[in-house]
Amino acid sequence: MAITVPRIKLGSQGFEVSKQGLGCMGLTFNHGSPKPEEEMIKLIHHAINTGVTFLDTSDIYGPHTNELLVGKTKPREK
Repeated sequence: MAITVPRIKLGSQGFEVSKQGLGCMGLTFNHGSPKPEEEMIKLIHHAINTGVTFLDTSDIYGPHTNELLVGKTKPREK
């Protein structure tokens, strides 16, 4: 059985977001030894594939380290 994260409306403009988000701090910052980047990218892809649309990042986790990692999971537009 496939897991799909439910969605809720956000505000009055018709936006929908996932009820659950992925906190990205532990992917690149301060939680034990560093994790392999490939594994963290797989984790983000899994979250997105199950319907997560909110990825919680912050520049306090390093010099844009979280944002660079999340950016590697998305295809580049030309």
